[in-house]
Amino acid sequence: MKNDYYFHGSDIEKIKEKYKIKNEEIINFAANVNPLGISPQLKAELSNHMDIITTYPDRNYTSLKKSIADYVGTNTENILVGNGTSELISLFIEIINPKKAMIIGPTYSEYERKVTLMGGNAYYFPLHEDEDFKLEADCLIDKLDRSIDMLIMCNPNNPTSSCVDLVTIRKILDACKENHIYVLIDETYIEFVTSIDAYSAVSLSEYYNNVIILRSTSKFFASPGLRLGYAIIGNTDLISKINQNKNPWMINSIAAKAGEIMFADSKYIKDTSDLINKERDFMYNAFLATDGFKPYKPYANFMLVKINKPDITSKDIFEGAINNHLLIRDCSTFPFLNNNYFRFCFMEHEDNLKLLDCIRSI
Repeated sequence: MKNDYYFHGSDIEKIKEKYKIKNEEIINFAANVNPLGISPQLKAELSNHMDIITTYPDRNYTSLKKSIADYVGTNTENILVGNGTSELISLFIEIINPKKAMIIGPTYSEYERKVTLMGGNAYYFPLHEDEDFKLEADCLIDKLDRSIDMLIMCNPNNPTSSCVDLVTIRKILDACKENHIYVLIDETYIEFVTSIDAYSAVSLSEYYNNVIILRSTSKFFASPGLRLGYAIIGNTDLISKINQNKNPWMINSIAAKAGEIMFADSKYIKDTSDLINKERDFMYNAFLATDGFKPYKPYANFMLVKINKPDITSKDIFEGAINNHLLIRDCSTFPFLNNNYFRFCFMEHEDNLKLLDCIRSI
């Protein structure tokens, strides 16, 4: 059940009203957005291209797709762009129209909602706390059969920050191919992983026609308001079907140009990776050394923590943090979790210290 204090990381206006805190006073550890803000290259260059809004975008988004293909290491014809991953999730589920979808959870609730809206049934394959929320691939494969049309997984997963390696993904794709199952892999957080090539399924899209990989600029590139997402697919028939059914202009001219600029900002990309790698290690080790809390090994830019203190719940952590103008995510509303869990993303070191001190004092 939804608690009256429950907030998403984007619900700043509601939080501001309830807790009488100004926007600029809140340090948002709940939104999982890059703490460095938007790309400096984007900030410097985008204003020079404002005249592009006087014409319609290129229907094929040729230049943007080329930038994305170079960035992720695939062919341009394998790229599909959309108004954020939310639109792409809806589009793929609408086209594939799964009657039965299996979702690896706990995870992002939008997958289940979209399947249900299309009249399908969504079933969860649960990740277990006693296994530190790591995916047991053999157990998953044993549950797959031809009654399932789609398997949905978030990698790294939100909110557990666990990650499935490429060898395991290939094994899952083989089993799904035998059973004619499409696999939707949401890689929104993959760029935060230390060794992307060891975990990203992009290279497999050349060999498997049953995999759809989603990416977004919202988190790593700190631009959720831009609404720029993209998919990597090796199945030309599926791409053709999508192109026949999608809106002619999926994203606006500003978002398209912004993408071209962001994906080329190599210094920003490296600076982000360096910061997250350092702060992820620091916060994980800090919580390992803190009595009453169990952190789960994070691969993305956020970490799930279990509360092992008697009479302390995620609501207490949430309230204690927000009263110090620090916003974390209460995870009690996620499937298979309860009020013993909370999540936060990694920010600049000084801000991380503030959160650590706050939580330790509760």
